[in-house]
Amino acid sequence: MELLAGIGGFGESLWGYLVPFLFVLTIVVFFHELGHFSVARWFGVKVDVFSIGFGREIFGWNDRHGTRWKVSWVPLGGYVKFAGDENAASVPDRDKLAAIPEEQKAGLFHFKPLHQRAAVVAAGPIANFILAIVIFACVFMFVGRQVSAPVVSGVVEGSPAAAAGFMVGDRIVSIDGSSIESFEEVQRYVSVTRSAMAFGVEREGRLLMLEATPQVNEITDTFGNVHRVPQLGLQRDGTSEVIRSNPVAAVWQGVKHTGFIIEQTFAYIGRMITGRESTDQLRGPIGIAETSGQIATFGIVALLSLTGLLSVSIGLLNLFPVPLLDGGHLLYYAVEAVRGRPLGEEAQEYGFRIGLALVMTLMIFATWNDLSRLQVFSFLGGLFS
Repeated sequence: MELLAGIGGFGESLWGYLVPFLFVLTIVVFFHELGHFSVARWFGVKVDVFSIGFGREIFGWNDRHGTRWKVSWVPLGGYVKFAGDENAASVPDRDKLAAIPEEQKAGLFHFKPLHQRAAVVAAGPIANFILAIVIFACVFMFVGRQVSAPVVSGVVEGSPAAAAGFMVGDRIVSIDGSSIESFEEVQRYVSVTRSAMAFGVEREGRLLMLEATPQVNEITDTFGNVHRVPQLGLQRDGTSEVIRSNPVAAVWQGVKHTGFIIEQTFAYIGRMITGRESTDQLRGPIGIAETSGQIATFGIVALLSLTGLLSVSIGLLNLFPVPLLDGGHLLYYAVEAVRGRPLGEEAQEYGFRIGLALVMTLMIFATWNDLSRLQVFSFLGGLFS
């Protein structure tokens, strides 16, 4: 009976996770591919297929330019396939390209000038960044943000803040040279920092400089997820107000928030490479689906904010110089610009194979983290013990 109850609960959780996950992923993928598609059309490239998902088509239609728009059965991504491509990764079919008459080459991606091909490839990640900025700007403009004064109302005994000399009544005006306007900004900076931070503090009319290093603590959220979060031990009085920004300010805040996510992503990767951050925080499709389902319980605004965050992450990931990703194509184009001619077919083929291996390894590792965190292996082990 316990097994049946567990399976029933898993089914409910799966449905609760799957719908928000597909909502988030479809929006992010659609705009990514729309970036490629729009710039390609602008340069007169013939597009054969615009697909959301992979595998067999569920439904679709042809537009007046001959592009097949379709939704496919495997909803874990999507692609734009240009005329002359061998597959969805835009690997050219060189035999077909060689046989194409001169008069038909004008509409083919692989015969376009180098700068146009690079623009088409870069347009996908750029579209992701633009989507994130628009989402964050709309949240700042229509929903607003909670803002409280950056004034210390309490200092936890024995905490890094206490060791640094913070006192009740201190007003934080800067962190590492960046001006601070709210306590929420303080929390945001601290939550992503593992190293010493320089605080500009106003105390009784004087400006002081204090240095503190956040202490990484394990906290459990309302869903039972354990996170390692840097904390200083500063407390606020709890009073805040909701501020809605005008359109211009909201867009600028959206740009800054997107830039902050990019900056902290690189910082996290750097800490992983140097061994100062555990890799168990990486999330794969299962982890993203779980997070989407949990965030969806807070409402559509929270889910849209997650969409913006994921859009930045997907855009940034695709710019990594790994063959198979957009950044790999841009790397090939950079080499072509320096050499004056493309890399040889064999070199590109080996590059795509290496890129595929790297991407698959990352996916497997992230999925392993997801399954370990969900204690799937312990559950399966219990069935046979």
